[in-house]
Amino acid sequence: MLAIVAGLFSLPVLAFGADAAPPAPTEYRDVPYVGARNVIWVIAQLHLLLAGFVLGVPMFAWVCEIVGWKGGEKRYDKLAKEFTKLLTSAYSTTALFGGILLFLLIGFYPKLMNYLSDIFFPSFIVYCILFLAETATLYLYWYGWDTMQDGGKKTFHIFLGFMLNFFAFFIMIIPNSWATFQSSPVVLAEGSDIARAWAATWNPTWWPVNIHRIIANVVLGGYICGAYAGIRYLSAKTAEERSHYDWMGYVGNFIGVFGLLSLPFAGYWLMREIYQYNQQMGITLMGGFLSWLFILQAMLIGVLFLGSNYYFWIGMTYRIPGSDIKYKKQMLAMLIALLVCLGIWMTPHSLVASMEEARKMGGSHHPLLGVFGVMSAKMTVANLMILVTFMSFIMYWRAGKQETVGWAKIAKIFMGFILAVSAIVVIVLGVWGYFVPAIVRINYFSTSQVLVVLAVLLTITPLTSILLKTAKVTTEMNWGVMPPRAGYSLVLNAIMIILLMTLMGYARSSSRVHWHVYGVLRDTSQYAYSPALGYASGIMALCTFLFCMIVAFIFWVATMGDKAKAPAVSSKAGLPQGLPAMAGASNALDEPNARKL
Repeated sequence: MLAIVAGLFSLPVLAFGADAAPPAPTEYRDVPYVGARNVIWVIAQLHLLLAGFVLGVPMFAWVCEIVGWKGGEKRYDKLAKEFTKLLTSAYSTTALFGGILLFLLIGFYPKLMNYLSDIFFPSFIVYCILFLAETATLYLYWYGWDTMQDGGKKTFHIFLGFMLNFFAFFIMIIPNSWATFQSSPVVLAEGSDIARAWAATWNPTWWPVNIHRIIANVVLGGYICGAYAGIRYLSAKTAEERSHYDWMGYVGNFIGVFGLLSLPFAGYWLMREIYQYNQQMGITLMGGFLSWLFILQAMLIGVLFLGSNYYFWIGMTYRIPGSDIKYKKQMLAMLIALLVCLGIWMTPHSLVASMEEARKMGGSHHPLLGVFGVMSAKMTVANLMILVTFMSFIMYWRAGKQETVGWAKIAKIFMGFILAVSAIVVIVLGVWGYFVPAIVRINYFSTSQVLVVLAVLLTITPLTSILLKTAKVTTEMNWGVMPPRAGYSLVLNAIMIILLMTLMGYARSSSRVHWHVYGVLRDTSQYAYSPALGYASGIMALCTFLFCMIVAFIFWVATMGDKAKAPAVSSKAGLPQGLPAMAGASNALDEPNARKL
């Protein structure tokens, strides 16, 4: 009886003991209906795009300031200041999205964040210090612009611009180590915290991603600044504004093209390193279900090449009188070459076909077009498109100028010879690649094609610069006379590069399939799968739309001060011919007999 009573009295104690047991740690949290992964996906993509803009713009803003300082041309200084104004407006928004992303990651994925914090904690401290230093430097750089214009103060301001880029570079590569570690981890079980963090940081894909993102950030920043200039050009009310924003749009497009020419090389290096680290991951990307993404990538890059070249061509047509007739045949030939290359690049290796269609074709590969679906053909046309775009740029550079040096004719023959031989070599290596093992094609032929094109760029660019240094200007450049479609093409280029970056962000993340950290930490949540391409396309489109809205808001805020300071345009008499011109155009261009491209 006593034992029963004692047992009854002990029940609350046992119950209390059961409650006192520590609960299992939370691994995941979710958002009803929306899904935690979707929220993280959108916020992370917006933060990456904003960060790319914030880190890319200081590079060419600083270069523009140096050009203006050394050359004594105030317009470059003004341009650099306008670039930096966009930067300051976007900086706080980028930090805001970074903070939101961090809180959401800690809340939704506590186990993963604990794991990453345990490995990378020393780099977290360095990152915070760098962020503080960059913020202080940016404030000094921007608010000290007008004060530091003369003598030693200007030199110090240039130094501040250098330090801003210096801090920005390390702020970019440290988070890159966290992201690349998830795809190609290097894990040490022993050693100090710093030794473990350093080993994880220096993982196989860290530097390829660093180089790829530096170039991509420049391309993104250039095209977005070009779009900003295009919109301001379309809404300009005075000839002076049209002239300034026409020139700014040209510089933005030039910066975007400059980066775009070298971006495929960095992308090729990254993919090569992924294959070397883990062949299965490379096959998932390039030969598995993600391979269709590269068809979309080809389309976006192709449109970007076409848009950039088109902007060059209408620039020659309208800004440089006489060039439209002189270079008409060359422009047509380049357009045909770009379209043919784009068609080959977009050809898939395996077609989505019904059983009947496949039976008629003799398999999933088209008997004629299937030959264009392999990497040998795609590498060849990608390099040819780079060469064509480079020719377009050189043509624009030389338009309206007459070389005066005695060896100009020989130099031009030499440049034509180099271009022709390089194109032939690229094609021959591409065709030869069908008849050699894949390892030979990847390690020797593809890299040789890249080196040939790089050699052309590095040979002809300085040679043209020397030639034009003493050239006589035969036709003055007319700024502010471009038709409205020039501004639209700049906006199109910006949208293409945003879509491209969202696409490749999805590809890199999905290549890990069901792993948070590839081969080390498995994803055990309900989202442990790669979303279907159609669903992913919807999220990518949403990210692009939201980013464009955020950038439009930032630009609107950045121009509020200008509108307040600008003198009011009192009457229509201030415009050419006393009538309001179509946005971005002059009335002369709207006449029926105006030249059209």
